[in-house]
Amino acid sequence: MQEKSKEIGSRVMELRELSDITIDKMAQDLEIPAKTYQKYESGDEEIPASALYEIANKLKVDLGLLLTGEETRMHIFTVTRKGKGAAVERQKQYKYENLAEKFIHKKAEPFIVTVDPTGKEPSKNTHPGQEFNYVLKGSMKLYIHHHEIILNEGDSIFFDSTYEHAMEALNGKNAKFMAIVM
Repeated sequence: MQEKSKEIGSRVMELRELSDITIDKMAQDLEIPAKTYQKYESGDEEIPASALYEIANKLKVDLGLLLTGEETRMHIFTVTRKGKGAAVERQKQYKYENLAEKFIHKKAEPFIVTVDPTGKEPSKNTHPGQEFNYVLKGSMKLYIHHHEIILNEGDSIFFDSTYEHAMEALNGKNAKFMAIVM
């Protein structure tokens, strides 16, 4: 996964430089330290999916370009076969699989997310827009704002993702859910 992080970071750096955006400005917009942002571009630290989404919006490119290095071009439909979506690492306990990286001008980003059990409350994040989660397997606790919500297989939640949120797998087992970020 380290090689993938370096490839994504390199694409982000190139597009940022072409857009005449400084590292400090990008870090400020993402509300992270400039040193953390530099680690993203160097590939020394994996870029969280929420930050990749924001970076793509800031650079006015589709997320698929950052993930794959290929210009998105599908505009009628795109098919992603089981297990073949572009992998995105977010934090140690999350594994993201983008389900539509080749579709151009998306109004939402669909992911399959696997959450590993850690036994402790995960770190929270925010990103612009809204998010829909549908639990496919297992149980998880969603932390949002000042609430803790238990979701089981078949449950769903729609929320304002500008509020801090995080997911935790329960019962010592992975949880898998579909996330649609808008």
